[in-house]
Amino acid sequence: VQLQASGGGLVQTGGSLRISCVISGRTSSNYVMAWFRQAPGSEREFVAAISWRLGSTTYADSVKGRFTISRDNDANTVYLRMNSLKPEDTAVYYCAGRDGTYVLETKPRGYIYWGQGTQVTVSS
Repeated sequence: VQLQASGGGLVQTGGSLRISCVISGRTSSNYVMAWFRQAPGSEREFVAAISWRLGSTTYADSVKGRFTISRDNDANTVYLRMNSLKPEDTAVYYCAGRDGTYVLETKPRGYIYWGQGTQVTVSS
């Protein structure tokens, strides 16, 4: 399984951005995809997760109501729509995957597959 993240960039405070993660080599629909982020000098933190089969989602409190995770089965792509962006959202965003489950894990160690990351910078 390979994950390819894209769509990051520079946006002003209050702006919006959508990042994508294309999944290749996946053989199961019982799969969970997630987004994590890591700012310089900080640990990698959970942002959002979605069950591919059930469509259920969960979010970190810091992004709830502003970010939306979704998936497109035909495109084998998971998205993260980010609205009302704040400077503290600045980080490298990583997509991650785990298969054989529908449990929405929020810890990085629960994920086997990782994309290369895409930089999101929110200017004040």
